[in-house]
Amino acid sequence: MNTQDIIALDKKYYMNTFGDRLPVVFEYGHKSTLYDKEGKAYTDFLGGIAVNVLGYGHPNHIEAILTQAKKLIHCSNLFYIESQAELARLLVQNSFGDRVFFANSGAEANEGAIKLARKYFRDMGMNKYKIITTDNSFHGRTLTTLAATGQKKYQIPFLPLPPGFITVPFNDLEAIKKVIDDETCAIMIELIQGEGGIIEADYEYVKSLEKLCREREILLIIDEVQTGMGRTGKLFAYQHYDILPDIITLAKGLGGGVPISAVIAREPVASAFDPGSHGSTFGGNPLACSAGIAVLSTILDEGLIDRCAGLGDYFKAKLNALKDMYGFIKEIRGKGLMLGMELDPSVSGKEIVNIALSRGYIINCTGCNTLRFAPPLVITQEEIDKLICELDSIFNDISEV
Repeated sequence: MNTQDIIALDKKYYMNTFGDRLPVVFEYGHKSTLYDKEGKAYTDFLGGIAVNVLGYGHPNHIEAILTQAKKLIHCSNLFYIESQAELARLLVQNSFGDRVFFANSGAEANEGAIKLARKYFRDMGMNKYKIITTDNSFHGRTLTTLAATGQKKYQIPFLPLPPGFITVPFNDLEAIKKVIDDETCAIMIELIQGEGGIIEADYEYVKSLEKLCREREILLIIDEVQTGMGRTGKLFAYQHYDILPDIITLAKGLGGGVPISAVIAREPVASAFDPGSHGSTFGGNPLACSAGIAVLSTILDEGLIDRCAGLGDYFKAKLNALKDMYGFIKEIRGKGLMLGMELDPSVSGKEIVNIALSRGYIINCTGCNTLRFAPPLVITQEEIDKLICELDSIFNDISEV
């Protein structure tokens, strides 16, 4: 089928949850480049929305998937699974945590974290169930994670939502203090709000939040669905803030494109999940965990975290240079290779995304008119330079209109 045939088929048979998608169908990828059905090349600065951390076709990733697929894709969690145990060990040894649970998506991981926090206190005979989240956050699209998400536009069509969630302004410790009560069990935040527009948590705010949680016997949950797996120049974003959370959630980059997510928790919180309290048919299956092992091992063995940090600083400096040239660029934000460029409302970020796509570059617009850049960690400096030149050209054309 050609591109138009595929689009027509989609419009006829697929539920219209994504609206008018960008009119491209990709055939294959290599490193940081995708190729469409017609053979046109696109340099990917979105990485499947922060998923394809190793890019496309990394030999370690492909070999792990092929080898495991030939042996066993799924058996069920009624049995012990070698790759599941090994990936859990790797995650624990490289994080604050003591135990891991695997699911299939970021929303599922966040559901698991919410359940774990509530059960932890319930097991101690305490009626603590409320969870504080922040404005502009995004934690998933299930009913419970929608209730945790601090964006009304996602919630309104599905009201009423499950109770027990309180949303306060981001980076506002006093707002959190005002709503904490004896029924509060956890505070759940993103350290960089991805869907919200690459909004960073302040260092002192996060440090104070950790202290407040310890003082009030509240669990600190960090949603690392988008920030985890080396994306910010650290393996996990919490490491930038010198804190030890109680629970973190991972997804996106963990499988490098194979669906897998994780809840990582320290003891004694982790032990609140006991037999029968939580589970997943597909979560932690042999194929997904083999992919996860390949991704994490490659990130660590090939020095991709330090590489991400260095390239991120370089990329951010180049974006700030554009900001100095064009008055409609309001702010550059982010860490590592999770960067955002907020534009004045007078300029359409979505229009820039479309122009960039026509010129062979994949970027994204999210939050408050913010261009989002989340390329594979294997992106090169040369590819960054070429994007900057293209953005300069696009911005110059816009300025002249």
